[in-house]
Amino acid sequence: MIRRPVAWVVAVVLFAEAFGVAMLNWIMGNLVDAQNMSLAGLDPDAMSMSSKIGGVVFGLYFALCALVALLVAIRDRQPAGLGRVLLISAAVVHGVLGAVAWALIGWHQFLFMVVMLALIVLVLVTYDGRRGPVAAGPQDAKGPDVPEETGGSPLTPPAAPTTP
Repeated sequence: MIRRPVAWVVAVVLFAEAFGVAMLNWIMGNLVDAQNMSLAGLDPDAMSMSSKIGGVVFGLYFALCALVALLVAIRDRQPAGLGRVLLISAAVVHGVLGAVAWALIGWHQFLFMVVMLALIVLVLVTYDGRRGPVAAGPQDAKGPDVPEETGGSPLTPPAAPTTP
């Protein structure tokens, strides 16, 4: 199946993004502090500190999203609850960053963001509600219970008994 490898790739790339975003913002904060830059009269120390805090916050956010993807890869189960919300928000963030990258940086960065968006969405939609191997109970050699007289699937209800 493609689910687990995609979840592993998403987890690894999100961990790398978390580190990269945190380091980039930290370096930018140091540059602002070292050159005593100001934007529209703002305090350079406040700008430097806010850049560092923003980098740490976004780095932790991406690391938490990567942890959710890692748990999806390990457990081979769909994300639920807060984990699903985190992955959906990460997909939205990559979509918005892709649009910004197209407008400001270039198509290479846009392509990276779109590929990450597609991989995150793939992690979210490839799990079709079936229980993973950890949650599945034991089954006999024939597989799931299928009504034999109707030839139906386990999802279709059995035919109602008729009374004469």
